[in-house]
Amino acid sequence: QVQLVESGGGLVQAGGSLRLSCAASGDTVCISTMGWYRQVPGKERELVAGITSGGSTNYADSVKGRFTISRDNAKNTVYLQMNSLKPEDTAVYYCAADSGSAQSIARMHDAANWGLGTHITVSS
Repeated sequence: QVQLVESGGGLVQAGGSLRLSCAASGDTVCISTMGWYRQVPGKERELVAGITSGGSTNYADSVKGRFTISRDNAKNTVYLQMNSLKPEDTAVYYCAADSGSAQSIARMHDAANWGLGTHITVSS
């Protein structure tokens, strides 16, 4: 089992930046893929960015060029640098970690362990 704790959420003005961190603990040795999802009321949780242990990344079209995902495998930590934030980025952001052997960002939503979420509010 993997436990995930997010940090770095908060309130920021449009155009500003935030950096999210997610630290994994527990049975972390087999974590393959980590990433960030976000969810707003009335909508499904959606992938923001994912990264495999091999360094492959995938981003939602809406955040490409603005967000950067990275990870420190030794520290079992994944980061999301969010720049040029927009009001539509306002959401609860959830960290995810897939302990499966396959390094697949696509499968992460269904297979991942989840953090409790951190709120991001972007004001105009």
